[in-house]
Amino acid sequence: MTKAAFTPATELDAVRELTVGGLLREAAAQAPDAPALVEGLPDPDARRRWTYSELLAEAEAAARALLGRFEPGERVATWANNIPEWVLLQMATALAGLTLVTVNPALREAELRYVLGQSGASGVFLVSEYRGTPMAAILDHVRPDLPDLRETIRFEDWRAFRASGLPTQALPTVEPGDPAQLQYTSGTTGAPKGAVLHHRGITNNALLSYARTLDMRPGENFVNPMPLFHTAGCVLATLAPIATLGTQVLMPWFDPALQLALIEQERGVVFGGVPTMLLALLGHPDFPKTDLSSVRYALSGGATVPPALVRRIEAALGVPMCIIYAQTEASPGITMTTPADSADDRAETLGRALPACSVKIVDPLTGEIAATGETGELCTRGYHVMTGYHAMPEQTAAAIDPEGWLHTGDLARMDERGYLTIEGRVKEMIIRGGENIYPREIEHVLLDHPAVADVAVVGIPDPEWGEQVGAFVLLRPGAHVGEEELFAHVREHLAPHKTPEVWQFVTEFPLTGSGKIRKHVLREHYLAAH
Repeated sequence: MTKAAFTPATELDAVRELTVGGLLREAAAQAPDAPALVEGLPDPDARRRWTYSELLAEAEAAARALLGRFEPGERVATWANNIPEWVLLQMATALAGLTLVTVNPALREAELRYVLGQSGASGVFLVSEYRGTPMAAILDHVRPDLPDLRETIRFEDWRAFRASGLPTQALPTVEPGDPAQLQYTSGTTGAPKGAVLHHRGITNNALLSYARTLDMRPGENFVNPMPLFHTAGCVLATLAPIATLGTQVLMPWFDPALQLALIEQERGVVFGGVPTMLLALLGHPDFPKTDLSSVRYALSGGATVPPALVRRIEAALGVPMCIIYAQTEASPGITMTTPADSADDRAETLGRALPACSVKIVDPLTGEIAATGETGELCTRGYHVMTGYHAMPEQTAAAIDPEGWLHTGDLARMDERGYLTIEGRVKEMIIRGGENIYPREIEHVLLDHPAVADVAVVGIPDPEWGEQVGAFVLLRPGAHVGEEELFAHVREHLAPHKTPEVWQFVTEFPLTGSGKIRKHVLREHYLAAH
């Protein structure tokens, strides 16, 4: 009898009733003098450092200052790159019972107006300028369109702000189910939606994914190259070190030379980032001469990780590589591979469901649970699922069904052991002449070609077949290959109807803030040109 593609939640007793502020207070009580946060600047002498007692004291002072301006339950945005004050504000809003709205520093005027307006933010903290973008000037320009926005505080004035609170100001009681963050989705299709993440979800997700699976240990340094506006940066890479009494070394921005230097100088234990970051690290001229002996594991997620990249990194570093499958709406981790998994499972799958998370694969048309080995939509249920999308009841109802299952929109397969592989997005499934074609299968084959650095397969409208398969290919530096060779390569491994008919060679891909390829942009540009 065929087994159903369903993994029930395990270890429900592992979920703790915890808040972000409670997590920090526990760490400060257990290891007050242990290093908690390092500002990962290029100059080692310029790096500011905080112990756990210092981090808590500054966060509590900032929380009292916040309560002089805002009421618990209000939303406060942060619009900046990775600076320590971003993390301090994250802790302070949690202690003050406020919801932190995380804003990508790359946003432009219309995007910023949308996020601050849709979230109803009462305040915003920002840097005046970042990488040539006049952020303060942009905010001044959109502020008349934001009637809810009362306060703007520049991070350059952090000390004065922190000192403005009343020492006698009592901090509120914050509950695990209270909203902690409002995180806007990358918006690969349509307007971004603000996922409301609660304290219980993000604290336990950090505990049960990174902290536990990676066996993070007290006193270890975790170099964090991920943007803080994303759950990978401010949830997993920030809260997991706190949960394990480790140290977060916070990179101000991604730079492969800086990341390699920080791993060597701070003795970092992780070699991590989205695939584009990892490729930049491996290809950097400093890589062969960097002392990476402190690294215990490699780590990736956020975008599909090619099996060849996993094997290449493991061979180069001599450590296991773990992949986390995550989604903002799930706080964010859902499944993960472990160092104990076989080399093939680490390279070819996304592992199994994390503790206390249920996972199932369903037919996207009928909603019935699929059989193992069949492709369908991946759904998850548990403590980690968001409260909903802020002020978007219809979109919330479409994402979370009445039984509490979050529909991820990702196409996946589950084997009989519970290991998962991703086949693409439900909306990206190509239907050619009535045949369902899954882009990831074709992308995997193309990524095995030695000349291909990255690829995106999309459906191109076709009057005869409904859709044709289109491949957008990024070649490795110095590689020369034509569509005829790539066509033959795919035909050797896949059926004729899966072989791309449309070929486009690109020099770069349009990416979301979390590093995912914006396939709809590729399709739109192609159609506009043809």
